[in-house]
Amino acid sequence: MSLLATAFAIYRSFNFGELTGYTVIDSQYFYLMLTLLLPLAFLVFPAVPAASGRMAWYDVICFAASLGLASVLVVNAERILNSGWEFIAPDWMQYVCIAFWLLVLEATRRAGGNVVAAIVAVVSAYPLIAGSLPGILQGSTETIGDTAAYHVLSTESVIGIPFRAFAYLVLGFMIFGVALQHTGGGRFFIRLAFALLGGVRGGPAKVAVISSGLMGSMSGSVITNVLTTGALTIPAMRRHGIKPHVAGGIEACASTGGVLMPPVMGATAFIIAINLGVSYRDVLIAAVIPSLLYFFSLFIQIDAYAARMKLKGIPRERLESLGEVLKDGWYYLLVFGLLIHLLIFENREAQAPYYATVLLLVINQVVPGHRFTRASLLAFLESVGRLLVELAGLLAGVGLIVGALAYQSKIGTFAFELLALADGQVFLLLLLGALVSFVMGIGVTVTIAYIILAITMAPALSESGLNPMGVHLFMLYWGMLSYITPPVALGAFAASSIAGASPMRTGFEAMRLGTVIYFIPFFFVADPALLMQGEVTDIVLLTAKAMIGIVIIAMGLQGYLFGSGRISGSLPVRLPKQLVLVAGGLAMAMPGGPMTGFGNVELTAFGAGCAAVIYLIARIERGLSGQMESGADETV
Repeated sequence: MSLLATAFAIYRSFNFGELTGYTVIDSQYFYLMLTLLLPLAFLVFPAVPAASGRMAWYDVICFAASLGLASVLVVNAERILNSGWEFIAPDWMQYVCIAFWLLVLEATRRAGGNVVAAIVAVVSAYPLIAGSLPGILQGSTETIGDTAAYHVLSTESVIGIPFRAFAYLVLGFMIFGVALQHTGGGRFFIRLAFALLGGVRGGPAKVAVISSGLMGSMSGSVITNVLTTGALTIPAMRRHGIKPHVAGGIEACASTGGVLMPPVMGATAFIIAINLGVSYRDVLIAAVIPSLLYFFSLFIQIDAYAARMKLKGIPRERLESLGEVLKDGWYYLLVFGLLIHLLIFENREAQAPYYATVLLLVINQVVPGHRFTRASLLAFLESVGRLLVELAGLLAGVGLIVGALAYQSKIGTFAFELLALADGQVFLLLLLGALVSFVMGIGVTVTIAYIILAITMAPALSESGLNPMGVHLFMLYWGMLSYITPPVALGAFAASSIAGASPMRTGFEAMRLGTVIYFIPFFFVADPALLMQGEVTDIVLLTAKAMIGIVIIAMGLQGYLFGSGRISGSLPVRLPKQLVLVAGGLAMAMPGGPMTGFGNVELTAFGAGCAAVIYLIARIERGLSGQMESGADETV
């Protein structure tokens, strides 16, 4: 069934209907994808896993019921559209919709967990009780039949933006990510990173940043990436002197950053593109500089940590040469090159992952080493099916949230109320947005958090005059920060289990290593030049200014001055110096403008002054220390 769903997605992406003469309307295509994937959620994620491996009778009933009801929707798709059934459905169709609504909720629970299902269930039932709620939540109370019909038959709910993004774009990229993992791509990127950076100080940690960032971009899942690449990178870091909690924090930060890094960025970037009505390429281009700044900050902090701890790299004789690694896996880079070319230069985001996947699989079967056997081929197909089923169940359920608010016309109301609450203060509205985004990101996936925020917070921020692309990326960034921020820090906790470290200590270390990511969203909202929107000169100067600021921040966080050494003194003496560096670095990195009330020249001067003062103090302290040592020698 998942192979059939993939075939239909390819059929539509390449517009083969022109060749065969058979095309389907959009809603019919979405219902067809639901028919093929949603029922499988009841088999892939059984209510109670049976020890015998046999399916429980209630799972079979749910499977058969969802398959039958979804098929009814496919058959009647044109009548639903032409007759406006989303608002005036016949009685029998309303009963179909009520049953299907309940099945979607159960599929969401199995695919996404109880927390997600509870949120979806409560919000999707909102139209049933809207008339009795106070304040801005008050609306018109609808019958269960009309509400169910709107959820299932309209293009705003179950088959709304989340599921449309999945059926149009996400599906192909998820298949490509699974193919990359099953053909040895993950191991190749780790080997490549070791060949490039394994010999420098802090080499294993820098390897983790590159490999986990690349694989995280493909998978779009922080936890999955931590548990797969982290199983290789964390032990390597520990073997070369990096403390367990630091190794776990580095892996958590790198895997989290992968969700923000082009060329794939998980499923969320596609939904951003659809929400904004722009091409996926525009989202990729906008995300380049922020993601580079984040990974640059990780590299600089790791380098400062390694220098402070006097860690050395892996001896060159113990590393593979770059030539050996490329000889064995050159085609992965070729496939990536094709994918990026099709995305950026050809603007063919719907077709790009299929071309890349086919090229990868063909070369994989020609080049020895990772060829599919019958068993590995079946494992690959099963992994594809599981991932598609999980996403279909999750995104169909999340669409119910959008549908409930759209049905009550509450999206614009929420935006107006938030603007009124902030009283025209853009920075206050941003802080409110950051807080709400962080809270929404706790316990749910990045994609779900973003979708909820995009229909509630984003309109208010956009209407306040901020750049729309910056606003949506702001929501994405703050929605995923809970993965590295205690007390939740799911990514850090997963990494701590591999590192054998305290979960909370690993979470706070991840928070310190990822400090810059808390501020980057404010940077690009303050000036869209950091989203590659504007004059080339402004883009280059602001990016360079931000990178210098990040270096200063990293020195403050790690207590190490490049070119000078460790910041000396006990904690009460050392801490003020580090805080001055962090404050100066933030001023240097922050774009000037109305949001800060200062210009770029003033902020740069303040940041440079802070760094200069700390360097001067360090030089004076070294001179005094040298005189004391000299005096001690003379006394002896």
